[in-house]
Amino acid sequence: MPFKNEAKFLAKTLDSILKQEVDFELIAVDDHSLDGSWDIISGIDERVRVFKNEGSGTIDALRLAYKKCSGDFITRMDADDLMPEGKLRKLRDLLVTNGRGHVATGRVEYFSDGELGEGFKKYAQWLNGLCERDDHFEHIFKECVIASPNWMIYRQDFESIGGFKDSIYPEDYHLVFKMWQGGLKVVSSSEVTHLWRDHPDRASRNLEVYRDQKFYDLKLDFFLKTRGEHITLWGAGPSGKSLAQKFIERKVEFTWVADNEKKIGKFIYGVEVNPIEKVTGDIILAVNQKDAMPGMVKFLNAKKIDNYFVF
Repeated sequence: MPFKNEAKFLAKTLDSILKQEVDFELIAVDDHSLDGSWDIISGIDERVRVFKNEGSGTIDALRLAYKKCSGDFITRMDADDLMPEGKLRKLRDLLVTNGRGHVATGRVEYFSDGELGEGFKKYAQWLNGLCERDDHFEHIFKECVIASPNWMIYRQDFESIGGFKDSIYPEDYHLVFKMWQGGLKVVSSSEVTHLWRDHPDRASRNLEVYRDQKFYDLKLDFFLKTRGEHITLWGAGPSGKSLAQKFIERKVEFTWVADNEKKIGKFIYGVEVNPIEKVTGDIILAVNQKDAMPGMVKFLNAKKIDNYFVF
């Protein structure tokens, strides 16, 4: 558990962790706090070991924490969130039941001392829907499909996918991509296994490394590693144009299609926009308006094309 200036929430977070009824160790790493967080956590319980970050930032803190840990099962916690009763036991039992090669997760519930934004509510609903079907990795190019503090994995599997070795942000989304690339399967609890606090000072709201919420560079890195050579980009709105620029920067050839008559036949960034009948290969759906998705999927299904990915 990395922490930095979390004195406002840390005592409640620790209380929720210390109530877990399994044998665990908490490795907490202070990322240069200035608000007394160290005093709150230091010496609180024999199961809690606290270290100063030898580097700077979340990834360095996570690396140090993993270096110091000794458990057979690995999970991550955020210092401003809460663990519901039985979280660690439920996730561990899922792994024991299903064995190596799995990552365990569960449903999430957002909460806030203020008004909770609609975006957070919708994201939680989406994540929980994935848990109902355990089809997380089918949607991995859309958004991060596993909440950063709501997974558990066998230590051997964590090692096999490279854990926190990469210095790539957002570190949580990147780790989930590595789980997918490593062939792990997701198993989900039917219960809420993480209470996710929203507040104005959340790192994801304020730090530059999390500011670009589309994370196209990260998505394309894994898409190009794992998909076929021929790519069709469907969409010439803001998202489609952003992705087209990324492809051009990387010198990746692609076919560009759209269903907007005003853009068909035009050259944007030197690439011609074709009618949707030209779709072929692996297809990226760059969706700007959610109500456009059903029509796109209906067209592809009619063509018996299922190798499409929503960005």
